[in-house]
Amino acid sequence: VQLVESGGGLVQPGGSLRLSCAASGFIFSSYVMTWYRRAPGKERELVARIGSAGGSTNYADSVRGRFTISRDNAKNTVYLQMNSLKPEDTAVYYCYSPRIGAWGQGTLVTVSS
Repeated sequence: VQLVESGGGLVQPGGSLRLSCAASGFIFSSYVMTWYRRAPGKERELVARIGSAGGSTNYADSVRGRFTISRDNAKNTVYLQMNSLKPEDTAVYYCYSPRIGAWGQGTLVTVSS
């Protein structure tokens, strides 16, 4: 089982980034997928969750209306579109499969002018 995130980087406040998480080693289309983040000095936070078919999504209050989680089961990939980014969104972002119990290595997002 492997989850590989990409797409992080440095962006100015108000900017956008799209994170990707490529999955392998399990039947991706059968499982809920999530994005978490860990900001410096803070606890890990659940950012967004998407059902196996992509029709059900949930978001943390801190990102609702700015972030969108989606998935492409044909590509075994889950995405996190992040708009209107704020400095407080700075964190390492991880994708996680709860039922499989697998984490990616994380991708750093830095929001700064």
